[in-house]
Amino acid sequence: MTGTARSIHDIDTVALEGTEDAPELVIIDQTLLPGEVVLERLATREEAWRAIKRLEVRGAPAIGVSAAIASYVDAARAHAGLVEGLSAPADAPAMLARVAETCDYLGGARPTAVNLTWALARMRRAAEAEAAQLEAIGVSGAEAATAIVSRLREEAEAIRDEDVRVCHAIGEAGVELVREGDGIVTHCNAGKLCAVRYGTATAPIYVAHERGMNVHVTCDETRPLLQGARLTAFELMAAGIETCVECDDMSASRIREGAVQLAFVGCDRVAANGDVANKIGTSMLALACARYGVPFYVCAPTSTIDLSCKTGADIVIEQRAAEEVTEMWYAQRMAPEGVDVYNPAFDVTDADLVSGIVTEYGIARPPYDVSLAEVFRRKAEAEAEAAVAPHRAAATEEGSR
Repeated sequence: MTGTARSIHDIDTVALEGTEDAPELVIIDQTLLPGEVVLERLATREEAWRAIKRLEVRGAPAIGVSAAIASYVDAARAHAGLVEGLSAPADAPAMLARVAETCDYLGGARPTAVNLTWALARMRRAAEAEAAQLEAIGVSGAEAATAIVSRLREEAEAIRDEDVRVCHAIGEAGVELVREGDGIVTHCNAGKLCAVRYGTATAPIYVAHERGMNVHVTCDETRPLLQGARLTAFELMAAGIETCVECDDMSASRIREGAVQLAFVGCDRVAANGDVANKIGTSMLALACARYGVPFYVCAPTSTIDLSCKTGADIVIEQRAAEEVTEMWYAQRMAPEGVDVYNPAFDVTDADLVSGIVTEYGIARPPYDVSLAEVFRRKAEAEAEAAVAPHRAAATEEGSR
């Protein structure tokens, strides 16, 4: 079931809609851009898995938010008896089993983006914590199952809302690197289409634009799926930002000519040592920037930083279908039948090519084992402060009576 939207900036990339008993995950189908802006309504976990796998929704933050919402949608519909061939989970154990099964299933859609497993693990923990609390106070049966579904909705909405706040905070941190009139190069799509709003690598660009700064952005075409040409250029132009598209193998020439003063890219995973996995071709752009002295920044929410992953060598790189290289976008096949095709979705950019990692808690710089640990220390402090703030406010209100 689809509907056509008016403008890419009128709507969130990922949303939760529908009724309480029959919620839906709503996404922009990015495979149809830039020709059509179409909203796709997904009611089953199978539809959500397929949308993630087929890149109808893509970008690490958007994948994580989509998976979180999809796991809630599945639980709510299962509870309402709307999942074909499944009896409605009658109690907390049955509901937890369904949630675990759904999270395992959705987690297999794409292996590289850590946000997918991060969001699903968070949804599972929320369900388990709610079940434990209900058991402690003696709530069981259908009432417990209902409460777990409600908790899942709260967590999915929290993950969505946090994505918006985090991307804006990345923009506020990264805009300090931008000067009036800068030429900025980016690769793939780390814009609003990779998140709910703002994006990661484009967040500083959007914030700069909001502040009235004039910048011009070069978008690498990003073969073979053309995310830069189809998606980034499309959304930047829709926002009124001066935009140019170049083929991936043109970036070094443009940088050498002096048209670029700064590079912003997103990422799908950051290792503890600062190695970065991002869309294939990112490492070539980083090498060109290093050669000509252009700062190369990676914009990454802390949910994309995987401190359990020691180096980029530990990151699993997704291999995609040969047809994306040989046939997609062409009226006729453009490579000989039977030829071997190398088509990794991502590459790893070595930490020594990265000038800094822009997070919602500031910019981490080399050495990354130290600076990323500091970022997570700030995050822990902020989360602790947020946890006590409601209690402090309540105590203040009580004291004023």
